[in-house]
Amino acid sequence: MLAKCYTGAINGVDASTVEIEVYSALGTSSFAIVGLPDTAVKEAKDRVSTALKNSGYRSKEEYAVTVNLAPADVRKEGPIYDLPIAVCLLKATKRLRTERLADCAMAGELALSGEVRRVKGILPIVMEMRRIGKRAILVPAANAVEASVVSGIDVIPVSTLREAALYLSGERDISPVFTDLGDLVESGREEGDDFADVKGQENVRHAMELAVAGGHNMLMIGPPGSGKTMLARRIPSILPPMSVEEALEVSKIHSVAGPEKCEGTFVTHRPFRAPHHTVSAVGLLGGGAHPVPGEVSLAHRGVLFLDEFAEFPRHALEVLRQPLEDGHVGVSRAAAACDYPSRFMLVAAMNPCPCGYLGDARRECRCTQRQILRYQQRVSGPLLDRIDIQVGVGAVRVDELASLPNGESSATIRERVLAARRIQSERYRGMRGVFTNADAKSRDLNDICRLTVRAAEEIRGTLERLNLSARAYDRVLRLARTSADLRGAADVTEEDIMIASGYRMLDMKFWA
Repeated sequence: MLAKCYTGAINGVDASTVEIEVYSALGTSSFAIVGLPDTAVKEAKDRVSTALKNSGYRSKEEYAVTVNLAPADVRKEGPIYDLPIAVCLLKATKRLRTERLADCAMAGELALSGEVRRVKGILPIVMEMRRIGKRAILVPAANAVEASVVSGIDVIPVSTLREAALYLSGERDISPVFTDLGDLVESGREEGDDFADVKGQENVRHAMELAVAGGHNMLMIGPPGSGKTMLARRIPSILPPMSVEEALEVSKIHSVAGPEKCEGTFVTHRPFRAPHHTVSAVGLLGGGAHPVPGEVSLAHRGVLFLDEFAEFPRHALEVLRQPLEDGHVGVSRAAAACDYPSRFMLVAAMNPCPCGYLGDARRECRCTQRQILRYQQRVSGPLLDRIDIQVGVGAVRVDELASLPNGESSATIRERVLAARRIQSERYRGMRGVFTNADAKSRDLNDICRLTVRAAEEIRGTLERLNLSARAYDRVLRLARTSADLRGAADVTEEDIMIASGYRMLDMKFWA
């Protein structure tokens, strides 16, 4: 007898439809799986057979079973096919009578006991099943909240194989789970540490406000203990909230990455990723023999914080150049070609030299000129060219800390950031893929950045003084536009140009 059901196969952050066909015939006991399965899928025959026995579905007859995963030319990976194979096998061997398989899809890994375990990538699978018109989908109970944010399809949580079979036969009623996505995003916002705890560092705080308001990349350079990491850790408290569409987009990436890399089942706040400086190029960019999202994609719509920037392997840093420019990562392997979104805000922090005290008034630098030069060259010019804000962070004297007043609270700064983001949202309405000034296309800069007469003179002087590349010139204009947005001004003034160019400290030969 032949039985069919549907599930999905993950490709990048999306899913494609997979039709599972199970044919059984009385005869010598055998179990074959075809349709380009990987090792985990091939091993499903042992998990499924044992789970069926431990769930009370023993059979006196022997069957020759063939499982086909169509389309046959798409590679199938992972244990998500266990549950649909087991259910189809029950129907094909006449141990399950149901007419619901035509309307239902399913995905889940089976334990030997018959328990249904959570799987990666359930969110894009549910979205794909909704697209092809399925009425319901059976998912592991541990994935239910994550899957239930997709409207237009009933999400049925099941904990065991027997529970799934009883639901499909109509012997047990299971209420579908539904989660209001808007409420989930609203209730899940995180505030983080407050900027009010930071004393001094007004210049760096303003630079961070500019960076967040316009989505600009930022590099902080300063001696140990100057507060670079402390400041960066407070960025989440001034980030604008995610929209429902952004939350769904980010959650798809984290769903595919799985619980090994991400916490929680649904992302309700902008990601803040801070990988250690020993991370590999594959860990940052994504990929591998079986491609998975890297840190640049897990930070999509959020912040990628790279502390000890110059300590990262040079080849790992160089892979950031394309995602910073294009906002996505293309990974090509012999087995698959995937595209991962990666539009993030880069925040990096580093010391100015190997000992860390170059330019510090408190301690003398012990590095030779050769050591300093070699240390600086760990971060290439093309990568620095893609960083809009380069700011020095000086150490605050310990004896001054007690007398310094607390800074502005994160709530106050966030209000200004939100006001600037609203201006940009209106400006870029209808422009595909453009949300902030950092995303603006070069061809649109003349219309977006209307310069006053004195501002035009200042930008010409900046070009001559700093010898900027065309890319750096565009980034100065974008940053000046953000400065004007924070003031609520329509035109970019001389002051905005001076602020933007003043944050190009590496172009001003700061380390020299």
